[in-house]
Amino acid sequence: MLIEIRWHGRGGQGVVTASRMLAQAAMLEGKFVQAFPEFGPERTGAPILGYTRVSDERIRLHSHVYSPNIVVVLDSTLLEAADVGAGLARGGRLVVNSKESPSEIKSKLSVFEARTFTVDATKISLEVLGKAITNTAMLGAVIKAAPIVGMPSVKTAVRDRFSGSLGDKNIEAIERAYKGVISE
Repeated sequence: MLIEIRWHGRGGQGVVTASRMLAQAAMLEGKFVQAFPEFGPERTGAPILGYTRVSDERIRLHSHVYSPNIVVVLDSTLLEAADVGAGLARGGRLVVNSKESPSEIKSKLSVFEARTFTVDATKISLEVLGKAITNTAMLGAVIKAAPIVGMPSVKTAVRDRFSGSLGDKNIEAIERAYKGVISE
């Protein structure tokens, strides 16, 4: 089993952090992982990509993810600014931070072969964290859409990254997003 994930976001939204926390959670479960960003001299707000690979066996690939099984979109403005569905594997999963329904997202992107999931991660992040940094909320949505790793491992990875009350808040964002995911 090799699962490839492509994360779309903007600089400062935590794409790289989310990718690495998912990889760490998978590693805690004994899986092989890769997590890496793709960006140049981007600035806060510029489009950015992150990648995560999770496998039960050693990963011998060392390239970008061209045909992801899962595409995660942290910022819905990227739906019109980038071809987020490009290369999405047939039967893949699209997880989008949006107030819109999965069917509305699918019709906009013409990803009819994908299973689509939405969650209002911005609302959750604003309510829980006080900021529109959606990475941990979207991490919760990803593990609901595709149970790559268990919630306990994700919580451990988050606690390793964020301590004290910030860790508690990020875990709350993950749990709320996990429960709030809508699928088609």
